[in-house]
Amino acid sequence: MKDIFDKIKNNRGPLGQHAKESHGYFTFPKLEGEIAPIMRFKGKEVLTWSINNYLGLSNHPDVRKADADASKEWGMGYPMGARMMSGHTNEHEQLENELASFMDKESCYLLNFGYQGCMSTIEALVDRNDVIVYDSESHACMVDGVRLHQGKRKVFLHNDMNSFEKQMNVATKIAEQSGGGILVVTEGVFGMSGDQGKLKEIIEYRKSGKYNFRLFVDDAHGFGTLGDKGQGAGEEQGIQDEIDVLFGTFAKSMASIGAFVCSTDDVINYLAYNMRSQIFAKSLPMPLVIGGLKRLELLKTSEQKEKLWKITNALQSGLKKSGFNLGNTNSCVTPVMLSGTLGEATKLTFDLRENYSLFCSIVVYPVVPKDVILLRLIPTASHSLEDVDYTINIFNKIKSKLDAGEYHSDKVLDANT
Repeated sequence: MKDIFDKIKNNRGPLGQHAKESHGYFTFPKLEGEIAPIMRFKGKEVLTWSINNYLGLSNHPDVRKADADASKEWGMGYPMGARMMSGHTNEHEQLENELASFMDKESCYLLNFGYQGCMSTIEALVDRNDVIVYDSESHACMVDGVRLHQGKRKVFLHNDMNSFEKQMNVATKIAEQSGGGILVVTEGVFGMSGDQGKLKEIIEYRKSGKYNFRLFVDDAHGFGTLGDKGQGAGEEQGIQDEIDVLFGTFAKSMASIGAFVCSTDDVINYLAYNMRSQIFAKSLPMPLVIGGLKRLELLKTSEQKEKLWKITNALQSGLKKSGFNLGNTNSCVTPVMLSGTLGEATKLTFDLRENYSLFCSIVVYPVVPKDVILLRLIPTASHSLEDVDYTINIFNKIKSKLDAGEYHSDKVLDANT
């Protein structure tokens, strides 16, 4: 019989195998200082495009004051216990009611973490007789929720409606035989590629009467950034009222911790009594709830969103004019896709950070296909047009170097030597 730890020594995984060379630099980097466009990395200032602080609320003076005042009054412990037992407060209900109203949904339920909240919501909505049909590029938290499902699941190619229709035909037959229903799972905005989920097209299938299903949408990146009000991709596509279960996180536009799920009164009441990740976990601490109320108040105004899109449009249009491939993004997420090996990706990123003081996230295989280098930029309301101009200029330089073979390497650069 083998020791289960043997495989840890022999197989570190596709990313973990490079931990010695990359840890603390390409992976697990330490950005220091206040969350802002200019932060510190390895002792030097860098222009940072890797923080999901879309609306620039992380250091907004009103937010910082609300956080500080609530921490002083309540501490980080209160309320102790899970919501169902001893962690329920008027303030939690207030934030839920305000979120439900803002999102034009009947009810809302606060979740202490986005990842486990999304995963647990999906798991709670279905039983072994139901079928889940989900987009192939759904976030890991959604995929893990699907994995918890004890019934059948079918995956369709990303935003491919022909593939969606094919899988729905199969799912419909299975559900008819099992006596269950169908839950369609997708995203409002896909966090790596930046393209919106085809929510309107999916809803059209239901309106036509061809398929009967309920729709779950994780709109972590759309909430606060898309739509006239900032409700997200549903509002942007004109089908907000057609989304059956809408999930959002505080970790992006709200610059905090926690999440929420919106639906009908019946569904939210059911989830409150059946979501294992919430029944058996501590309630969201009071400072995060009070801070969430202030953040939502600011999110409702258009000023920060207008600043965000001014920067986003300038960045994306400038990169496209320079010939960069941004894929199909129609959100603030700005993926710059280049061709190159893993070794070239590390040398290019090292050059960006050390010689040009520009920090953005590097995404490589297995998150993207082999020989693809994805540099992921997240514009925020705190960035300036000068930041945009500088970045486009530097990206042109590194693209020229990549094309000229200056980053050529078959090995991952050891950033720790």
